Amino acid sequence: MVNFTGNPLLETMTNRALREKIFKNSLVKGGRNNENDNRPVLLEMVKLRAEKARLFGFESHAHYVLTDRTAKNPKNVHEMLHKIAAPARKNAEREAADIQAAIKAEGHDFEVKPWDWSLYTEKVRAEKYSIDVEAFKPYFELNNVLFDGVFYAANKLFGLSFVERPDLEAYHPEARVFEVFNEDGSKLALFIGDFYTRDSKRGGAWMNTLVDQSHLLGQLPVVVNNLNIVKPPQGQPTLLSLDFTRTLFHEFGHALHGMLSNVTYPRFSGTSTPRDFVEFPSQVNEMWIEWPAVLDNYAKHYETGERIPAEWIENLNRASTFNQGHDTVAYLAASVLDLAWHELTPEQIPTDVEDFEAKAIAKYGLDFDLVPTRYRSTYFSHIFSGGYSAGYYGYIWSEVLDAETVEWFKNNGGLTRANGDHFRNELLSRGGTQDALQLFRNFRGKDAQIEPLLKRRGLL
Repeated sequence: MVNFTGNPLLETMTNRALREKIFKNSLVKGGRNNENDNRPVLLEMVKLRAEKARLFGFESHAHYVLTDRTAKNPKNVHEMLHKIAAPARKNAEREAADIQAAIKAEGHDFEVKPWDWSLYTEKVRAEKYSIDVEAFKPYFELNNVLFDGVFYAANKLFGLSFVERPDLEAYHPEARVFEVFNEDGSKLALFIGDFYTRDSKRGGAWMNTLVDQSHLLGQLPVVVNNLNIVKPPQGQPTLLSLDFTRTLFHEFGHALHGMLSNVTYPRFSGTSTPRDFVEFPSQVNEMWIEWPAVLDNYAKHYETGERIPAEWIENLNRASTFNQGHDTVAYLAASVLDLAWHELTPEQIPTDVEDFEAKAIAKYGLDFDLVPTRYRSTYFSHIFSGGYSAGYYGYIWSEVLDAETVEWFKNNGGLTRANGDHFRNELLSRGGTQDALQLFRNFRGKDAQIEPLLKRRGLL
């Protein structure tokens, strides 16, 4: 079972009773009346974290954690989240009205429920923007996306070249090894692409570094990107969904952060930055997916070589803010839950998990029944075992920097070596050697503003 409230099956399942059953069962994972009830362990973890923070002289675990993050304290995070919460809720309500209208147009008289959202969102998307996301797949063949998209953009920005080395044996036969060179021919790194799912591999997508770049140790980096694409039958092409294509560009943004590192001490190498900063470079790299020169180079039909129809991309751009109300509310509710648990003192630990969740989300005005939080506390592994404790807000905190940076690239000519070198020299190569926000100021010339993010998500 997927470890979040939504489920990809709900996007296509026409049996409403089965959609409801799947959705409701997803909410009770590890909860009440469940043989794997995680609530006692959850409450003990929260209490122990609060006690640990007190031993170190901090008001709460969140205060303790955020001291070393760019946000510095929970108050700054709450100020940012509150700016987004109200407009996101309003957008979600408008989206719900569109879905209700679509249900009525089909001749149904039932009231929209959370388990209807995914199915009817795709129907509304198709009607309003003429987008069939399944039709994109033949144009997103894995090798085309990798070589002619991801690597191509890195070459245009940073002068990098990639040579596959089948003679180098990786940790698994399906992991592909590439030697990476600078424009002058000097060696930069090894990049390993591990793209297919298998039983021995955890789910999701991520980047990790096997060897950190370090001048002190004379080490060049070895960086891995992991995805979980279902491997096709022998002889068949690997066709990516739009979401997988986005994920490939995103994770490669992390890889660039690791490979372009130019520091002395391994402690500060690559992605060794605050948790609420580390997603920023990877989110920026997503902008090249639909950049005309890049898209034109990789988005070709795997059989005919035909380029993806321009009107499809135009429709995709018009739909860029579509369903952002729903997605933002679901994400914000999860971020709020994370902070609420980790701002507790040892004396404030509740006994009723569900009641605590409901009150924390309602306090933000995000208690919209049609859009539940992305993660319920009992299966919120990101914050209880994934290292994001009091840090799940970091994705949208980083996206503020990302949106500002994308605006900068667009206003300065886009995919050019001058822009790439500036981004590399002032930020990507510096790792954790300076205060993260100062690195951003060095690159951008000013502090980030939230307006580009609100504009991107259609929340202005």
